[in-house]
Amino acid sequence: MRTFLVACTAALTILGCGQSVAYDEASVGAMADASANPSSETVAAASTAAIESDTPSLEMPRDSAGRTLPSAAVDTAIFAGGCFWCMEPPYDKLDGVLSTTSGYTSGSTVSPTYEQVSAGRTGHTEAIQVVFDPARVSYDRLLFVFWRNVDPLTANQQFCDRGSQYRSGIYPRTPTQKAAAEASLRAIAARFTQPIVTEIVTATPFYVAEEYHQDYYTKNPVRYNFYRSRCGRDSRLKDVWGAEAGK
Repeated sequence: MRTFLVACTAALTILGCGQSVAYDEASVGAMADASANPSSETVAAASTAAIESDTPSLEMPRDSAGRTLPSAAVDTAIFAGGCFWCMEPPYDKLDGVLSTTSGYTSGSTVSPTYEQVSAGRTGHTEAIQVVFDPARVSYDRLLFVFWRNVDPLTANQQFCDRGSQYRSGIYPRTPTQKAAAEASLRAIAARFTQPIVTEIVTATPFYVAEEYHQDYYTKNPVRYNFYRSRCGRDSRLKDVWGAEAGK
């Protein structure tokens, strides 16, 4: 029992989306399994996974085909809201959104890896690229969803994930998107007494993240939900946005 409590405490205090907090998605899954079935064997396996998974496998290819080159009939938006696993679901459920892709943007290194970005060495932030049909969903609607799924009051951190690689941001690709983003920021700023620290920076290259990050919430729902809960994302969103909080 003591070993199990120690393992749970580690999961609660160190758990995070990126390597900056020591555990990656494989160890998150092991901890989730351990909390659901606290046998000595499961706890031992969780501890082993937490150690062995400190560096995620990069064996799976980075698949950018069909993700970064939308047709002329659709548009693209780029947002950052902390762990990219958690930013895909709010957009995937919107009618008119054709795809969401996790990746890295607004940094200096060409083709950065997850290891580099999560360590805070490249200047990038974890982001998502949203391909959408403007005839069915507007960019303004995407902005509305973005704000309700981030904490715009905390710099260089989103929930339990800390570091500039988890800063929140909007990365407009056109003057029209930039004007809309800035207007939305002014409207949001009027709601709070604290300053809004979310950055608005003209889009730079977006690099697709490793394939195992794509659609993580559908591939690994138990692990994803465990991470999201322990990270305090939903509770903080409710504190900031009340009934408007995203999910």
